[in-house]
Amino acid sequence: MKRQKRDRFQRAYTHGYKAGVSGRSRDDCPSQDVNMREYWMSGWREGRGDDWAGMTGVSGIHKNPMVV
Repeated sequence: MKRQKRDRFQRAYTHGYKAGVSGRSRDDCPSQDVNMREYWMSGWREGRGDDWAGMTGVSGIHKNPMVV
């Protein structure tokens, strides 16, 4: 069975989330496209919020963005 590619906006969100959880700066956004940057920043904001709330490691497993 062929595996479909994930939506590129979902990938941008996921990469932004991972960057936010790991504590990277929002200036590290790789895209210059406005729409892609918006999704990346949304993921980054949620990742930073989860990082500050202590939702990393085992306590954050249920927040895995790859499952969404």
